Amino acid sequence: MQKTNIPQAESQSTDLIKENIEQMKQIFPEVIKEGRVDFDALNDLLGNYTDIPEERFYLNWAGKANARREAQKRSTGTLRPCPEESLDWDTTENLYIEGDNLEVLKLLQKSYHSRVKMIYIDPPYNTGKDFVYKDNYSDNMKNYLEQTGQDKKLSTNTESDGRYHSNWLNMMYPRLKLSRNLLAEDGVIFISIDDNEVANLRKICDEIYGEENFVAQISVQSNPRGRQSDTFMASVHDYLLMYAKNLRECSINGAPLSDEQKSEFSFVDENGNYRLLGLRQRGSASRREDRPDMYFPIYVNPNDGKVYLEKKTGYMEVFPRKSDGTDGRWMWGKAKCETDISLLVSKMIEHRGEYDIFIKDYLNRGESERTRKYKTIWSDKKYNNQFGTQEVKALIGDVFTFPKSSKLLSDIIRMGSIFDDKSIILDFFSGSATTAHAVMQLNAEDGGNRKYICVQLPEPTPENSEARKAGYNTIPEIAKERIRRAGKKILEEQKAKAEKEGGLFAEGEKKLDIGFKVFKLDSSNINAWDNNPDNLETALHNSLFNIKTDRSEDDLLYEILIKYGIELTQKINRHTIAGKTVYEMGMGSLIVCLADNLTTEVAEGIGKLYEEVSPDGIDGNCRVVFKDSGFNGSDEVKTNTLLILKQHGITNVASV
Repeated sequence: MQKTNIPQAESQSTDLIKENIEQMKQIFPEVIKEGRVDFDALNDLLGNYTDIPEERFYLNWAGKANARREAQKRSTGTLRPCPEESLDWDTTENLYIEGDNLEVLKLLQKSYHSRVKMIYIDPPYNTGKDFVYKDNYSDNMKNYLEQTGQDKKLSTNTESDGRYHSNWLNMMYPRLKLSRNLLAEDGVIFISIDDNEVANLRKICDEIYGEENFVAQISVQSNPRGRQSDTFMASVHDYLLMYAKNLRECSINGAPLSDEQKSEFSFVDENGNYRLLGLRQRGSASRREDRPDMYFPIYVNPNDGKVYLEKKTGYMEVFPRKSDGTDGRWMWGKAKCETDISLLVSKMIEHRGEYDIFIKDYLNRGESERTRKYKTIWSDKKYNNQFGTQEVKALIGDVFTFPKSSKLLSDIIRMGSIFDDKSIILDFFSGSATTAHAVMQLNAEDGGNRKYICVQLPEPTPENSEARKAGYNTIPEIAKERIRRAGKKILEEQKAKAEKEGGLFAEGEKKLDIGFKVFKLDSSNINAWDNNPDNLETALHNSLFNIKTDRSEDDLLYEILIKYGIELTQKINRHTIAGKTVYEMGMGSLIVCLADNLTTEVAEGIGKLYEEVSPDGIDGNCRVVFKDSGFNGSDEVKTNTLLILKQHGITNVASV
């Protein structure tokens, strides 16, 4: 009998190089030759001429080429689920991932490509004292496992290092490169940084995100008293860089109005509160000759003060006259005035003895709440690092130094996201999980449904530190406990507020998601082939029993989800078929059975399950994955399984 082979499921993360070449082929097919880009032909098409490298404007440093290549490499790692360390595992849509963020970002490429609305990161500032993870470009996954092993110390990047800035840039470049792939077209990224690397960070962000997509550089007063250790000046601020993935697509939300600002809208009519704004243009370009087409008369009926654009007997003629008596111009053209004539009102200016024209500017426009633009200097005390320190201290004790304030993150998230379930917030230098705290708090305040993904290296807390004395051995242990306690506190505050206002606390539909799923970065669940002749016996055994013995079905299931590009919060339905556990998700788009001793009854049951959960056949796009060793080497069972599934319209079958 001829041996039946089922195609192997993907074992690595997205092949970014292959995808880039395919995209290039769609635009310029003539420049792809034998799978490679002919750069001479591409330059001809683009009309480029070769510059002398020394005369080209760009940022270069030792190791940049390797850093760029590292962003393109595929990861063979996986994310192992840890329900026992999670909260509300079955229902939450939030993620907390422990691991090197470079590898994690690679693993998220398929599942979250162009899905993230906003990214915030607070990376090491390269002060010479903070940790900088030194990547091993030959095998970063192996390097990560070694560096984070028991009693292994992580290194710092000191000024005595000959490649002080280069080391930091080599760490940041591939991570920022990969993060851009995850952003939605209307997405934005915020990065906290200080004077040490702000100039270099601007340059690599200009290169990765595009100089044209720069939005703002905000100064945040993080330490009002100033750092007295600074040489000449006591620095009181950090920076917040903001870039869009595509500035033409993104929208930046404004800040809510303060009570004082709302009080300006003191007039009321049937449409709500409003204020009066002069229709005459003030400031620059306000002269008649600047816009002659916006100089025209508006007419006022002196009996009732109503405004018209047509002249009638007895009406008063009003021109846009400047305070010095010269001709000015209106803010609106004549067509705009005709369209919105109901918003125009007149007012007698007593000291001038004549009418002026004003616009009714309403507090709320339709269902949208009025906002104001954020400014580029944030000096409110709620943004101080000391405020963040007190927040953490109140929740879990004095165990983390100078975390960012959740109020700072709330305003960043408010600016860069929307409050529906399309907003995924990613933080891959998450530290004490201020981002997770802020997402929950903001959702509680505005009824939003934002989700977060936090990624943090399992960096050990310093020996003899307050954190270690309190039982927190790593930064993620602090962060997870903070999220638990912050979520509980926010719920208690919601209940107290509802009781105070005489309402009922909603436990049903709009229940706040304070849970999180924990995953930990690890090597693949599948044994790799070892070509060392000294390990031949072990290699042969692993080829027959390719799943690592210390891994569970859930470990393998989530590796399949990652490699197939399915979100880690996807609801998984468990079914029992012929005594075997079968996992089904997405209305039958993916069905997985990782059991041993498979039979044709399992295949028949899967076929019926697919027809039941997806009566329309989801366009014949069902994928079924088995464990290869589950067939026990029986080609007959394997062949019959394929035939049975084909009868049910399933042809996409793979094995691991």
